[in-house]
Amino acid sequence: MRCPKLNAPLFASLALCLMFLLPLPHARAQKRQAAAATPSEAELTRVAYQSQATGQQREYFVYLPKGYKTEKGKKWPVLLFLHGNGERGNAKEELDYVLHHGPLYEAWVQKRDLPFIIVSPQLPMYGMDSLADYIRNRKAADIPRRQTQGVPPRPAKFPTPTPMTGAVQNPALPVPPEGPPVGWFMLEQDLLGIIESTLSTYAADRDRLYLSGISYGGFGAWYMAGKHPQLFAALVPVVGYGHPDLMKPIAERQLPLWVFAGGRDGVVQPQFFYPALNALESHGHQQVQFTIHADMNHDAWVRVYAGQDIYDWMLQQKRSKP
Repeated sequence: MRCPKLNAPLFASLALCLMFLLPLPHARAQKRQAAAATPSEAELTRVAYQSQATGQQREYFVYLPKGYKTEKGKKWPVLLFLHGNGERGNAKEELDYVLHHGPLYEAWVQKRDLPFIIVSPQLPMYGMDSLADYIRNRKAADIPRRQTQGVPPRPAKFPTPTPMTGAVQNPALPVPPEGPPVGWFMLEQDLLGIIESTLSTYAADRDRLYLSGISYGGFGAWYMAGKHPQLFAALVPVVGYGHPDLMKPIAERQLPLWVFAGGRDGVVQPQFFYPALNALESHGHQQVQFTIHADMNHDAWVRVYAGQDIYDWMLQQKRSKP
């Protein structure tokens, strides 16, 4: 039996249509490659946990950087950030207050491509709203938000009416080793649980866990590093000083640290940083860096985290083995 002849022009038209309707294997491969080459967008997630400090369900932020979901097999550095006194809250609807400052503000609100898993818990109020007007009078409307297009303007710097002067060491420290009252030391077990959960749940590099904090969080960072120096690859306390009693374990681990103070800071004055830093050197620590922004007030953290050098420096540090 002979097959019927197809009209030649009709046959050519059908073949041409099929070429456009059915993707060729090469075209499909190119499409897959293009999809793989496009890094995943940054994400900000909330993680629930049971707080040992309060006995309540609380949440903390985990920021996943650009490319986290598409760069398969990569282990990402982790940056644990401890906020200051003004960002306390119930770690539920008040958790957004921690977006005000620090690396999470830079990565999420200012949309900077910071290649860290950033973990940001929240300190409970512990009655501080009845003691500090800047907490009691804060407004949710002032929380910085990530915008669909562009980024919001950065806030104005703190006023600096006092002249710049040098600082002489003052060993009469106003706070004990654990830091100021009702501070991050009260969440020590919570923080240890958050660290372990993050390192176990995400594609995290255990040898590149960095710890930073501002003001109350700076004191908390010193405390956690002094108690658990084996966990961290580097320490960056900002406008919060350490206590000499915490320095020996940090020195024994030779934990790299970069400390920042504001020269015009009347809240956490530069002269109180020296006793701990001198103690570190007396214990043989070889990796002590101390930067005073002489022209800055207590908000020296704005310049520190808005820059690039601390992130580049942290990425160069790896945890030393026991």
